[in-house]
Amino acid sequence: MKKIFKSGEFISGMVIVVLFLLVGLKNPKFLALSNIFNVVNNSSIYALVAIGMAFVLFTSEIDVSVGATVGLAAAVAGSLVRDGHSTALALIAVIAIGLIVGCVNALGVVNFGIPSIIMTLGVMGITRGIVYVYTNGNWVENLPAGFKAMYQQTIGGTFSYFYLLILILSVAVFLVMKYTRFGKGFKAVGDNIDGARLIGIPVNRTKWIAFILSGLFAALAGFLYASRVGFVTPTDGNGYEMTAIAACVIGGIALTGGTGSVWGAVLGSIIMSSVSSILVFLGFSSNYNNVINGLMLIVIVVVGAILNNASLEKIRKARLAARVERGDQA
Repeated sequence: MKKIFKSGEFISGMVIVVLFLLVGLKNPKFLALSNIFNVVNNSSIYALVAIGMAFVLFTSEIDVSVGATVGLAAAVAGSLVRDGHSTALALIAVIAIGLIVGCVNALGVVNFGIPSIIMTLGVMGITRGIVYVYTNGNWVENLPAGFKAMYQQTIGGTFSYFYLLILILSVAVFLVMKYTRFGKGFKAVGDNIDGARLIGIPVNRTKWIAFILSGLFAALAGFLYASRVGFVTPTDGNGYEMTAIAACVIGGIALTGGTGSVWGAVLGSIIMSSVSSILVFLGFSSNYNNVINGLMLIVIVVVGAILNNASLEKIRKARLAARVERGDQA
């Protein structure tokens, strides 16, 4: 039980409960079931990006190209369905985009040894440029009503079908990460890359898969975005990389790799999604959204670093005391 209470997932869950209750005290309408389900359902896009980001963070890498990937996938999906093509074709195109971006990132980081922050930053710029070229700087508008209605469909006014699929996906990812050698390999690489090699984990292949999954989930999030909003602008997806990283960190996934779970990313996404809604219910402008997201990320990373350093210092002192004791006995 002590381990559960200290887990990032439990802490994130408690943060959600306390945050919602505090806002509810100020504005009881926030605690209406319809609004709570709305906040949770609206976290679907963030959750997809965060799940993909989690794989990369587990391996002690980072991917800041996910926001641009969301924007490109949304623009392509929106333009295809607008021009009369099937939703299935739009989905296939989106998957292809995610795979290509993920492979390019993996090639640079794994095979050419480029630091992930530099490689993915460059890919972000290229991808964002492709969005402007593809759309000619124009909005993608007049999407079919049926396509826009997909995101709005819910199960009896509760969870949306998309969010239910994300929950099922999260369960599958959690089980793979916890009970298979393949899944455990991601954290092993991030925790101790040399040790992972010694026990036979294919480090390069694991990082390749992590970047591919990150690109794929970001692209799928772009598909959802186009359905949710009903139009796409050339700047859509900006800032999603920071939101995804913050969601992962809030959920207990360390930037140094090797720790956390996909559930933390999902719960962190709910927190990040709730910020804009909370601001509205408290009477503040949503313009503060990015400021709060940035502050949350900084505070959480700093607090995490302080706690981690304190834990390491405690372990160091315990080892030193044990050595002194053994020396006295000798």
